[in-house]
Amino acid sequence: MTLTHTLGFPRIGAHRELKQAVEAYWKGDIGAEALASAGRDLRAVQWAREAEAGLRWVTVGDFAWYDSVLDLSVLLGAVPERFGPVGDRVDLDTMFRMARGRAPSGMPAAACEMTKWFDTNYHYLAPELHQGQAFRLASESLFDQVREAQALGHDPKVVLVGPLTWLWLGRVKGVAFDRLELLSRLLPVYHAILERLAALGVAWVQLDEPILGLDLPEAWRQAFVPTYNALAVPGLNRLVATYFGRLEENREIAAALPVEGLHVDGVRGGDDVEALARCLPAPRVLSVGVVDGRNVWRTDLDAALARLRSLHDALGDRLWLAPSCSLLHVPVDLGSETRLDPEVRGWLAFAVQKLEELRVLARALDEGPEAVAPALAEARGAVAGRRASPRLHRPEVRARLRAVDDAMTRRHAPYRERAARQKARLGLPLFPTTTIGSFPQTQEIRMARRDFKAGRLDAASYRRRMEEEINAVVRFQEEIGLDVLVHGEAERNDMVEYFGEQLEGFAFTDYGWVQSYGSRCVKPPLLFGDVARPGPMTVAWATHAQGLTQKPMKGMLTGPITILNWSFVRDDQPRADTCLQLALALRDEVRDLEAAGLPILQIDEAAFREGLPLRKAERADYLAWTVRAFRVASSGVRDDTQIHTHMCYSTFNDIIDAVAALDADVVTIETARSDMALLDAFQEKAYPNEIGPGVYDIHSPNVPEVAAMVALLRKAAVHIPAERLWVNPDCGLKTRGWPEVRASLVNMVEAARVLRAAPPTPER
Repeated sequence: MTLTHTLGFPRIGAHRELKQAVEAYWKGDIGAEALASAGRDLRAVQWAREAEAGLRWVTVGDFAWYDSVLDLSVLLGAVPERFGPVGDRVDLDTMFRMARGRAPSGMPAAACEMTKWFDTNYHYLAPELHQGQAFRLASESLFDQVREAQALGHDPKVVLVGPLTWLWLGRVKGVAFDRLELLSRLLPVYHAILERLAALGVAWVQLDEPILGLDLPEAWRQAFVPTYNALAVPGLNRLVATYFGRLEENREIAAALPVEGLHVDGVRGGDDVEALARCLPAPRVLSVGVVDGRNVWRTDLDAALARLRSLHDALGDRLWLAPSCSLLHVPVDLGSETRLDPEVRGWLAFAVQKLEELRVLARALDEGPEAVAPALAEARGAVAGRRASPRLHRPEVRARLRAVDDAMTRRHAPYRERAARQKARLGLPLFPTTTIGSFPQTQEIRMARRDFKAGRLDAASYRRRMEEEINAVVRFQEEIGLDVLVHGEAERNDMVEYFGEQLEGFAFTDYGWVQSYGSRCVKPPLLFGDVARPGPMTVAWATHAQGLTQKPMKGMLTGPITILNWSFVRDDQPRADTCLQLALALRDEVRDLEAAGLPILQIDEAAFREGLPLRKAERADYLAWTVRAFRVASSGVRDDTQIHTHMCYSTFNDIIDAVAALDADVVTIETARSDMALLDAFQEKAYPNEIGPGVYDIHSPNVPEVAAMVALLRKAAVHIPAERLWVNPDCGLKTRGWPEVRASLVNMVEAARVLRAAPPTPER
């Protein structure tokens, strides 16, 4: 019998119940027991779904109040000293303070560094590692959840991030050292965790080691077999899971692991599946990720079966079926989407539907295709219908794509000449202050948007309501003395969804939420066809805002790469082509904004680094077509029009040349949580244009002190000339409340004034 399982399931709930409960706890509206009850309810629903789908086990360990990597750090007792003595067990509020700097109890402290989970839009909290660090079992939460599942009648499979991947993801703090030095200290605690799980009757533990899909140093590669030799526990089976890419030179290591099972990504894993099926010794299990865990299109079940039959013949019961990776990256249930275009809806599968696809495939293998003939026929019709749909292709878009030439990718003059003209036009002081774009989205703003969409508020009334918000935001910025203003984006539901709604080639869901970080959820658009811009998208809002002030106003756009990477994207053509279609649509918007008198245009590329292939050999191609797309979008303007871009949590060493190649006049980046360490790459490569390193962490409710921001800016100015430094928050302010935003921005403006009074001297 072919077993099915999942590497993880969305934890947020079909209607974002996790977000609502956690934020209510943070606000003090509910207590710890009510929060715990909400978590139990969510887990019970999730496990019931998995059991109903016929999975052999329910998955335990994929639930987290904020982030699973953070949960593991807590379990291992890896709590930085600044969060105070934590006693025998790390409590809930200490975990929340690690995540966001503040919790209902305990003193505020600087939150742990947050960054992207490999090449996804999910964020994790990076472990902080110190030389000689000690580890210990410091939480009962995982074991309590195992007992909880068992009490509900389920057989649990536990999932943990593997020890090598956890170390790899860590950030070295204090004295520099090799993170592998901590492995010998870490393994006894992992072993103790596995022993506890075995004692609870857990038969299988899934240990996620996605770093097997990376170009690893030899010492890390050679650490795998000894590590898993050390983690053998009598009576406990271990499934090492790798995903997001091909194993390549790590395939032999994966095959040699002394474990009872191996999971590989059959969607992105190339020929890993067939190669491992030939060499994996009995009785070792091969779990194949045959359903895409990162996109929402239905699986071509006929093609999947054709590939699986030979594996089934060769492996028999040793073949397991699963999604390619955790279903964390897709929405929960398509069944909630009653208003979605029926044709597009028929092309989709969310997490619940992907589990059903696994059931169909397993039955087809075990009982023959005739046992599931109706389901196969339905899937076949959906896949064929999507391929043949005339809604996917627009001849005029294809013609414009072919007409793109090199002249469309270049500004007229180099940066130094442009900078002089922009300086003359803008008249900005040293250390100019600005924000990244969005201001708090209050309940009143959201209610007005809901009423407008529901038809309870007419278009004229909605426009007046949004203009009132813009008026207030512009007035506030002038009052506190910001130098470059924004309109606040009150009218925008999301930085990607908003643009997708005004472009052709997109569809939208009501409940297609996925977790980005903590309680922050996003609803990616469905980019299913050729992209075109019917008309201006932001010009009216931007020109209204500019008319309220004599100060420079930024026109705010989301860039083509970020719209691409933060959408569920069609898979019937190269992503490079889709990105260029987006770039052409945005090029038209950029030129319209310039013609309307906007002196500064910000084209956010928050997801530029996120899409970088995990394998170095594949990166040059990605960087080439993404840089080209950005330059097509941004280069059709005069030299005295200043182009900004913004990039979210990233490590820049691998992409700094490409960031420079974008040729944006100003790039703003998130650096507060890293204590400006992310600027090292810009200094080492002598980045030539202007930089706005974020000086306060907008993902935390803590209000930054003036002195702390001055210190960060002085640190930045050691390596970046003062005349090329901007002062700004880490990211947009949409998710924050007005009291903390007011206090933080007032302090930020004061920090800039302090620096202007005594400018630091750069080293070079």
